[in-house]
Amino acid sequence: MDAAIITGRTEEHLCSAEQAQALGAPMHREVVEPFLALREEARQAGFELAIDSGFRSFDRQLSIWNRKVEGQLPVLDSAGIPLDIGTLTEEELVFAILRWSALPGASRHHWGTELDVFDAAAKPEGYEVELTPQEVDPGGMFGPLHEWLDHRIAAGEAFGFFRPYDRDRGGVAPERWHLSCAPVAAALEGGFTVDLLRETLEGADLGLKHVVLEQLDEIFRRFVINTGRPPA
Repeated sequence: MDAAIITGRTEEHLCSAEQAQALGAPMHREVVEPFLALREEARQAGFELAIDSGFRSFDRQLSIWNRKVEGQLPVLDSAGIPLDIGTLTEEELVFAILRWSALPGASRHHWGTELDVFDAAAKPEGYEVELTPQEVDPGGMFGPLHEWLDHRIAAGEAFGFFRPYDRDRGGVAPERWHLSCAPVAAALEGGFTVDLLRETLEGADLGLKHVVLEQLDEIFRRFVINTGRPPA
């Protein structure tokens, strides 16, 4: 398996730019057909399945990480409330960031198999999607879409999509908006190791890199491979 694809350092596996524009985001070329099928089923059910985020490169994830380390982007607690990072130790800050943001090189979004979705038909005009629990939980504006997705996924009728962060496993916070195309993601996940991640990060200009590398085995166990699996 190509290490550059797994760690987000290439775009060779993605659909064309024209397809990405029509779909709403870049994604793995093998994910296009199942996403279109799911989007059509959603349309027939009264939803407009839209993508807030698809493929994310290593450099983009690195920028997000470093801006959080530097306090330029908010770091949230488990309830989604901004933390005062000045009160945290370096190690506490690393693990707080990991609750909502992946390490560069370790984001499933690198693979192009992961999509953060919402219901464009339910989004008020001018509203900026935030991807918060309040939006997607029952009673939230996107709650009905995700209840529909719950049933499709449980019945094995979501064209291979599932939620890797469906519940709190002590690592990444639950992300109901995050869908993964299991048949494609599984092959990439199988080629990912902590040694590959360590090699990737050692040469990166990563904020708090010394803490990350010291804690990498635990990070890999809790925040990288600690995910749900699609229904059988």
